[in-house]
Parts: sequence; structure tokens; C-alpha cells
Amino acid sequence: MTLTRLPNESPEYRRICAELLEAEIALKEQRERVAELRRTLPLSTEVADYVFREAPEDGPVREVRLSELFDDPAKPLVLMHFMFGKKQTEPCPMCTMWADGYDGVVPHLRQRVNFGVVVAGDEAEFRAYARERGWRHLRLLSSADTSFKSDLVMESDDGAQLPGVSVFVRGEDGRVRHFYTGCAFMGEGHFRGMDLLSPVWNFLDVTPEGRGDFMPAREYSDSG
Repeated sequence: MTLTRLPNESPEYRRICAELLEAEIALKEQRERVAELRRTLPLSTEVADYVFREAPEDGPVREVRLSELFDDPAKPLVLMHFMFGKKQTEPCPMCTMWADGYDGVVPHLRQRVNFGVVVAGDEAEFRAYARERGWRHLRLLSSADTSFKSDLVMESDDGAQLPGVSVFVRGEDGRVRHFYTGCAFMGEGHFRGMDLLSPVWNFLDVTPEGRGDFMPAREYSDSG
């Protein structure tokens, strides 16, 4: 299979394109194998019914338990660990870029999952930041008064934050069980663990220059 038929393509270009397509197919198949392996994780780890503080868009801050975040108990709960609070005194620019994307796709995600974003900082301050960003669909939560993030190794003893994703299910007995947690930092020298959850890196990777040294910012001079 050839992806293009431009008249001026060189034999070298077409040779590398064919090799690239084989590599991309292999990568796709490996991703599917990883996802299949992930789905075999046993749902055996019961977790505490942590109490979060929620900052809804149109109401006062309230307390909500982990088990209450399942608007639809039949669907899993996906919680994104956003780096803000404690040692992270300002909202993380990379987490902000990710959350900009989440806000756009949450209406689609909610067809299959319950979804929220968790910080370790002040929930009202984070709500103000969300309004500034124009986020309309994200459920905003703070775990500042709990061991939620540290139990999931998303927060160190000194309060340093890590970006990640955690997935839970709620059984018919009402108890919540942990399914999966992943982090952008996968181990010593291994990063990019959450790249598939943001289209930005993947768009950059299809350009001649690749992603290079690009790092997200909260604002850009050419934002308009």
C-alpha cells in the first residue's frame, strides 16, 4: 500500500515511506497488545472512600466522596492528576495543555466513563483558573486534605506533584476498586508516559522537525 502518488516522489522517498508504514503498523499492533494486557488487571484492590472538595461551576464548594463521583456506577471513573497545590504553587503548563484538550472531549468521554480532574491545591482557586482557561466540562476536585495522591504515588513526601491518570470501578456492593494508574514519568530516563492522552505531541511528531524541544506554556505571544 502507498499513501501518496505524487509524480515527483523519488524512489528513496517511496522506499522510506514503505518502511515507515510497516513500522507504524507494528506500533499500532503493540499499542493494542498493551491495551489488551491492561484490561487483564484484576479488579481486586479496594481503596478508601476518599473525601474530596469539589468546586462546581455554578454552586458552592462541597465535599464529595470518591464513591459519589460515579454519576453512572456502571461506568469506570477516570481521574486526571493535575499538578497544582502544595509544592506546585502554580498550575502546571503541561497539565494545562492536557486539560485544555480534556475539556473539549469530555462530552464524548462521558458516554463511556465518569471523568474528573484532581489537584492538591485550593479548589476555589483552581475553579478560578478553570474559568480563566474557558473550561466548561471538567469536574474540578481537590484531594488536599487526603492521602489520595500520595497513596497513588502522584505526590512525594515533600508535596511535589506528578501528572498521571487513575481509573477506578464501583462494584455492586458500592465499594470502589482501583484498576489502573499511569504517570508521565515511567521510570529513570523514561518519560512521555501520557503522550497518547494529548494530540499535541502526536501532531508535532508528524512534522519534519518533530516535537524538538517544545514545551507547553500557559500563554503564548501569538495567542491572538
